[in-house]
Amino acid sequence: MSVHVVGNFWMVGDRTPHQARRVSDDAWVVSYLRGRMLTTEQAAAAMQAADTVALMNDLASHVGLTALEAIGLAVNERPWEKALPRGFFGDRGGRRR
Repeated sequence: MSVHVVGNFWMVGDRTPHQARRVSDDAWVVSYLRGRMLTTEQAAAAMQAADTVALMNDLASHVGLTALEAIGLAVNERPWEKALPRGFFGDRGGRRR
């Protein structure tokens, strides 16, 4: 998942159909942010966000959700209260809370 600059005038992502177009030295417009002028860094971030949404759609579809549903649930639902038991990951040095 990455953003590519094509010919110094276009940005495209690996997964999204959205594009960014340079309109002056350091001003870009992004297809889903109409009416906004962005810096190169902001346009790249917007394109990465669009690519991430496309990835989220792919992942969420595997569990029967849309990207918006999966994100909403992940943000709003509380995690389990009880942490994993100490040593749960064994000697692999996995994540512990």
